[in-house]
Amino acid sequence: MALSVTRQAPDECIFGRLASDLVAELPERLSTRVLDNARCFPDQAALVDGEVRWSYADLGREILEARAWLASLGVRPGDRLMTVGENSRALVVVLLAASELDAWVAIVNSRLSAREIDLIRDDCQPRQVFYTSEASPDAEAHGQRHSAERLVHPALGALRVGTLVDSEPEPVAASGAEQVAAMIYTSGTTGTPKGVMLTHRGILYIASISGGMRHLGKGQRVYGVLPMSHVFGLSSVCMGSLYNGACLYTVPRFDAAMMLDALKRERITVLQGVPAMYARTLEFLRQRGQTLEAPALIYISAGGSPLDADIKRRVEAAFGLTLHNGYGLTEASPTISQTRIDDRHASNTVGRVLPLLEYRLEPLGANGDAPDDADEVGELWVRGPNVMKGYFRQPEATQACLTEDGWLNTGDIARFDEDDQLYIVGRSKELIIRSGFNIYPPDVEAVINEHPGVTLSAVVGRQVPGNEEVVAFVQCEPGADLDETALRAFIAERLAPYKRPTRIVLVDSLPATASGKILKGRLRDLAQGKDAT
Repeated sequence: MALSVTRQAPDECIFGRLASDLVAELPERLSTRVLDNARCFPDQAALVDGEVRWSYADLGREILEARAWLASLGVRPGDRLMTVGENSRALVVVLLAASELDAWVAIVNSRLSAREIDLIRDDCQPRQVFYTSEASPDAEAHGQRHSAERLVHPALGALRVGTLVDSEPEPVAASGAEQVAAMIYTSGTTGTPKGVMLTHRGILYIASISGGMRHLGKGQRVYGVLPMSHVFGLSSVCMGSLYNGACLYTVPRFDAAMMLDALKRERITVLQGVPAMYARTLEFLRQRGQTLEAPALIYISAGGSPLDADIKRRVEAAFGLTLHNGYGLTEASPTISQTRIDDRHASNTVGRVLPLLEYRLEPLGANGDAPDDADEVGELWVRGPNVMKGYFRQPEATQACLTEDGWLNTGDIARFDEDDQLYIVGRSKELIIRSGFNIYPPDVEAVINEHPGVTLSAVVGRQVPGNEEVVAFVQCEPGADLDETALRAFIAERLAPYKRPTRIVLVDSLPATASGKILKGRLRDLAQGKDAT
């Protein structure tokens, strides 16, 4: 693909329908199609949450009752709500009831640290905070810490509800392309968390197009373990299932034994995860000498972090199915490309760009780490209905990656082959993706640098099979006797588990240029290919 040349992914047939027709019929709000499903096939299975099983009629009724409940609490159109929790029926219903009220929902993972939760809350300034206590002990703890009122909702289970705050509502847009449905926060430790504003239309584009490509529909049973606080779990898994009439299993956390039991006992048909989840499942099976039993499974896919060839090969051998792959980012709701259901690629392609999206490759800057075939690679830019509206109340950060006419700079280095298959070559940003969660090195460095015995730190990613680890190089204060165990305890109090370094390397000094810029490329080499000690 020639650099700087704009292309549009062609229209294509998706499960018997043209993508352009699917896009043309997108409703203006997330809840609309789900409520239509409740009227069109009320007895169809919609949601399983532990022992609770709802039909679409049940789900539709709970959405409408929750809409009235939220309004009675004082939630208004344009208000921002915040949920602190993990996957559950309560989280699904609050999201869709808020959609009916034209309120936004900032979905926050309760496994974040107290500091991270508080920074996001302070940035979001929500009208009200909901804690899904039944599904998450961590949510209950955060709710207690915030003195939120405990209640047992007759349908949604144990919750905590924060005090109503006199916050200023946002303007309401009739168009789903303008109205924000959800905010996903991509950072939260440095004091400048970024709330990615995702529109109804952007999320529904993914639900319809990406879901259609997976042949989601009535009778499919989808294992929803990817967190809804991550946009992959929100748009592709949750909304993809409910928009298309499938049954969603809300699972708070990944547990290999529980998942394997569900694959067999519940006859799960669709499984989406991150590569690390599949790797841990294979390890679980190997340790116990078990073989996989998934009698109804017809589709598996990986996303959220790079999928290496070895993991793909081993998963496909164990499952007897193609492990599909895709690529995206939070700011694109998230999917930009994915392999099609009939594809059988041996390569690590992330598939073709989704239909009707525009894309181009821009030349790398002078300092870009381009491979030998540099004339074929560039920084990937995309435009389409799935692109975010921007970062909440951060115009400068928005302008740094999103143009006024809607082009998003992904920050990723990519190439296309002769069949328009997309390959991600590397990341121009220093983002680390661990088990599907985004980790920004400055966030981790800021915490480490707070320790009185630390002068400076540099955090890099280290590729391991199916995942990426966090490695921290730490320069100590002269004369300081820094204990690694104590430093780890210090970090653990301030960072979510997935952000904590897997390895800490204590050094006398960090490699730097004459101007003082840390040579992270050298550190990445040490962390990746050599003994970092």
